[in-house]
Order: sequence, then structure tokens, then C-alpha cells
Amino acid sequence: MSALLRLYSAGTAVSCEPVDLGLLNRAYRLCTTRGHYFLKHHSDPDTADPESIERRHRATERLAGLGVPVALPLAQRDGRTVAVVGGHAYALHPWIDGGHRHGGQLTRSESARLGALLGAVHACLERVMPPKGRTRPATSPHPVESPDPADTFALIDDLLDRVGRHRPGDAFDTLARQRLLERRALLEQHLGRRPPRGGAVGWVHGDFHPFNLLYKENAPAAIVDWDRLGVQPRAEEAVRAAAIFFLRAAGALDLPKVRAYARAYRRASRATPSELAAAVHRVWWERLNDFWMLRWHYERGDTRADCQFPAASALVAWWTRAYEAVCEAFTE
Repeated sequence: MSALLRLYSAGTAVSCEPVDLGLLNRAYRLCTTRGHYFLKHHSDPDTADPESIERRHRATERLAGLGVPVALPLAQRDGRTVAVVGGHAYALHPWIDGGHRHGGQLTRSESARLGALLGAVHACLERVMPPKGRTRPATSPHPVESPDPADTFALIDDLLDRVGRHRPGDAFDTLARQRLLERRALLEQHLGRRPPRGGAVGWVHGDFHPFNLLYKENAPAAIVDWDRLGVQPRAEEAVRAAAIFFLRAAGALDLPKVRAYARAYRRASRATPSELAAAVHRVWWERLNDFWMLRWHYERGDTRADCQFPAASALVAWWTRAYEAVCEAFTE
């Protein structure tokens, strides 16, 4: 820690407390003799290359120049913003006193403000990033190619086998089995609705959700965690974000808030209703074929996402039943 702080001329450590909201990287609230900081340990192997982190930092600096709220990295004495200590990559940011807000805590007007913010992010990224043709579309975490149901059926069978062999059985196993069987039936029913490859792509944040947006006095103060910055079908990010922000505990979306959010997003990003409709379809299909939470639980023995599974898994069945209403909320 001392060697790291010397690189930033950030004083001497007084306290260091883990911030436990992230699933991939490690982060800490660091208090030193010179102030309070957010220390990020870039431990995700997919995004921890120091040169790539530096490029993302420069992108956020350009976004800040256009008024996008970001938590800018601090520079070392040599101007670099990434410190490599003991073979590990770190970045230091000012600590922002704020909190996270889920869609249930937002009014409709605040939901519209959220949509406008994401739309502004996409519009500003188009101004500050290289032309899309010079950058290969990203393949992770959301590929342009839609999931193949043949692969999903094989995965469902494998997960059902793992659930059946898990001892001792518990309530999570019971729900997992129920959702896997339900999902297989839904997929069989909608096999002919696999969407084509993604349409118009653009620069996106890549992981826009409540834990990556800090609020201060009910206003967005900083968008954080730009590790997934890349080129993707941009309207899909808007749909994915809404499916996280506005997901109710029972597994339904708050469609009045989604409608306000989507209208503001379309205005700010100039995305068309047809672009949003295609994105709704592709994200619905993605969710229908997605089992990352169960894979973490049964393949990795990682239970950190278990608390999200009941609502997220219920959403798929609800979205399938309410498909037309969800499309209207994003496009009207």
C-alpha cells in the first residue's frame, strides 16, 4: 500500500475498507493523511490490461469535458493513471460521497432523467471515441450473434444434472430446477423467434446498472466502472439497463417508469423506435437463453449472485407473457 500511495503522492494510509458491491474487481475506500479515495484493484483478467485501462481512463476524461458525470482517475507524478504493483493493476479515484438508487426509488421524472443520461453517454461517446469502423465489435459480455438454442438446451440438461446431484438439496435447488424446466418449455415454444445478428452498433458503457451509478442529493453524480467500454448494438444497453433498474421483486418491470426512461433515451441518443423494438427482442431472447447466475452457483460454487436469481429468473416468464406491452413501453 505504501508503494502505491507514493506513486500518487497521496499521503500515508490511515484506513482501508473493502467496498463489496462489485462482482468482478476489488475495490476499497481508502483514507489517507491527504484525503479520501476510491482504490480499484483491476482483478478481472478480461479487462485488467494496464494499457487498456489507460485508454478507458482517457475516454472518461474526454467525456467529462462534455459534461458527462464520471469519477476521473488521479494521475501519478509521471502522468499515468494506472499503477502496477506486484504484478497487479490499480487505479485511484477521488472518493464521491453518494449512494446507489434502484428504479423503485426513482420517480417517473427521475426515470426520464436516467434515460436521458444514458442517451447522452451514447451520443457523447460517438463524439470522443474512434470511428466504429476502426474498432472490431466486442464479443464479451454481449456478443452481436444471438444465442443458439441448441447450445442452451445442452446447458439446461447439464444444469439440471448438477441440481439433481447437489447434496444436501435446498430451496435454491428447488427454484433452479423449476426455472430450468420452465425455460426449456418456453424455448421450445419460441424456437422460431431467434433474432438475427445485431443491427446498428455504437460505443457503449457496457455495464450500466444501479451499482455503477452514484447519486448525490437525488441527482446522478458519477457513472463508474467503464471496464466494458466497447462497440455493441447500443439500444440493447438501454434495454438491459432498464431490465435491471426497473425490475420489481416479483419479476415484472415497472412499465410506466420504463416508458418515461425510454422516451428520454430516444430523444437524447436519437435512437429510433424500430431500433428499440429490435433491441427489446434481442435482449428478451438473450434472457431466455441466459443462465449465468446458475452457472456461477453450480459450476464455480460462487453464490454472490444468488440473491438476484429469484427476480431475474421470474422476469423471463413475465416478459414472454407481456412481450407486446414491453415493446410498447420502449417504443411509443
